[in-house]
Parts: sequence; C-alpha cells; structure tokens
Amino acid sequence: MDPTHLDHMDPTDTVWSPDGTPLAYERTGEGPPVILVGGAFCTRETHRELAALLAPRFTVFNYDRRGRGASGNTLPYAVGREVEDLAALVGAAGGTALLYGLSSGGALALEAVAGGLPVTAVAVYEPPYALEAERRAGNVRYGERLAALLADERRADAVELFLARIGMPPSAIDRFRLSPMWPGMVALAHTLAYDHAVLGDAALPVERLASVGVPVLAVCGGDSPTWLRAPAAAIAGAVPDGRALSLPGQTHEFSARALAPVLAGFFEGRQGPPLPP
Repeated sequence: MDPTHLDHMDPTDTVWSPDGTPLAYERTGEGPPVILVGGAFCTRETHRELAALLAPRFTVFNYDRRGRGASGNTLPYAVGREVEDLAALVGAAGGTALLYGLSSGGALALEAVAGGLPVTAVAVYEPPYALEAERRAGNVRYGERLAALLADERRADAVELFLARIGMPPSAIDRFRLSPMWPGMVALAHTLAYDHAVLGDAALPVERLASVGVPVLAVCGGDSPTWLRAPAAAIAGAVPDGRALSLPGQTHEFSARALAPVLAGFFEGRQGPPLPP
C-alpha cells in the first residue's frame, strides 16, 4: 500500500481523559491495537506514515498528546494526567493495547507501563535518558531556564533553547527560524515543559523500569550521537524482559519504512511465538 494515501483512515475521533481533557486521535487499520505516543513538537502528523505502514497488520491509534494539535490542554499540567490520557486511549482500544513511544513519548510510555497501564508490550525509540552526571546537571539547568522563558511568554526563545540543548548549532537554528516548520514549533513551545516534566533530570529510572512487567524493545538509530544511542541498552538491561536494537543508518529523525517492520515483528512476536534471539 501507499503509506501516503490515507483515504482509508477513519475521521478524527475524540476520547476524554478523566480530568475532562479531550484527546483527538485517528484510528486506522485492522488487528491488535497499537497506540503511538509522540515526543517533543510531535502531533498526529508526525506518525501518520508510520501508522499507515502498520495499519495492514494492526489497528493503530495515533493521537495528539494534551496541549498539542486538536487535543485539549487542561491545567495545571501533571505527568500523572498524561498517564491517565494513555489509559483513556487504551480504553478506547478495547482495554488493552501495544504501545510505542518516540523520544520523551517513550519515557512517558515506560512510566505509564511501570504504573500498571494494561498493555501487552512496549517499544520505545531513543528516550533521551542521561547516563552521565554532567548531562543530568545540564538538564536541570535547561529546565530552570525553560520555565523562566515560558513564564515570560518568550516562546521562540524557548524553542531555540531546546534546539541548542539537543546539540543543534546556532547556524542551523537560524535556518530553522526561516523554515515553514518554525511557526508550528513556536505554537507548541509550552509542551516542552511537559516533556521536561516527564524526564526531569533524565536519570534512568531504574527502580521504575524494574517494575515493568511486559516485554520491552528499546530502539536507537545507528547514526545517532552516543548520548541518544546508549540509553537503549540501559533500558533493556533495567527491565525484566528487555531487548535493545540499533537501526543501521538511522538517526533521531528516523525513516518510518525502516522502523515499521521492526515494530511489527516485535509486536507480532508478543501476540504469538517469541521472536528468535
């Protein structure tokens, strides 16, 4: 099928979180339900190609996290409310689901599963946990500066701060400012605080991960920087049933065509015979 042809997709639907927040989602495909969780600056648009590629084998729930896209933004924000959002999506999927999370969305997915979210398996792509003390300290300083910028409504500066934190050089940030993506990123600047709340100083939550009672696949891009690659093995080692996988030639901006068969193989292995080692 052509992954860019989405005429088969059901119209956008809405599920309500316990605090009254409407969550917009698109449901497509047939098979075991899979929920896709985005990361920083992500909306449903981010995962549409991945959703289309998974749709022949799964029922895919592609949603806007709170404060993004067509979803609501009940305040004050709390990570627990985002966990409740995922529980509402699982309810809409029939009471159990498979779960995939990108970047900070991966950290949110793992937190939700550690808290008992009824899923049968979870896959994550490059949750940005910080394995070095220096990087954890930098995340704390970043969070403080981010909060100050957002309090002053300096949304564009908050976006610049985030891009600098992930290693983008000033010249590239300047080009970003002139790109068609920039207004959308500025519109989502407030959600950077949500992503930071999910991660905090980004220390690997070893005790929480030890309570994850379902199989976990932690994926990284083979061409990503070390600080983004290293957490995959650490996650796999911290959960009771974990495996790590590096995708050759991929970075944090991965190809959906490269990732989709990996997710499908892992998720289908959890539905039937286990995948070979």
